[in-house]
Amino acid sequence: MIKVYTSPSCSSCRKVKKYFDEHGVAYEAKDIFSGNLKTEDLKEVIAKCENGTDDIISKRSKIVQENHIDFDDMTISELIEFIKAHPSVLKRPIIVDDHRVQVGYNEEDILGFVPRARQLAELFCNPSDCEKYPFCEHAQDKLGGKDSK
Repeated sequence: MIKVYTSPSCSSCRKVKKYFDEHGVAYEAKDIFSGNLKTEDLKEVIAKCENGTDDIISKRSKIVQENHIDFDDMTISELIEFIKAHPSVLKRPIIVDDHRVQVGYNEEDILGFVPRARQLAELFCNPSDCEKYPFCEHAQDKLGGKDSK
């Protein structure tokens, strides 16, 4: 399941959710300011970051700059507790699936979160003309008769 970490005032967050909704991609939206950030969720996000915390934390955040926070001096547990106490340090949106993390809205990169069968159906079908879209035979033919959903 795809998770999208968002905030209510974030226009890029709204764009990601709209994109997934329009493309029929199931996701779970998680408001970082709801007070419900879980340790397990943050560990998952951090573990999938290619460049460590630089991928997800805004070092230009007011709280970071005012308090001269050095994330390199923190343990993972301290980092997670800091993020839970100050979720505004997180860049947004953060999109997470089973394999990767993406930060921000980039339509080309987000396409990687859309299942392959749906991508092919979009190439060969028009949603207004095909009642089976996005699971029509055009996509199945291109996949060799297999649904990779």
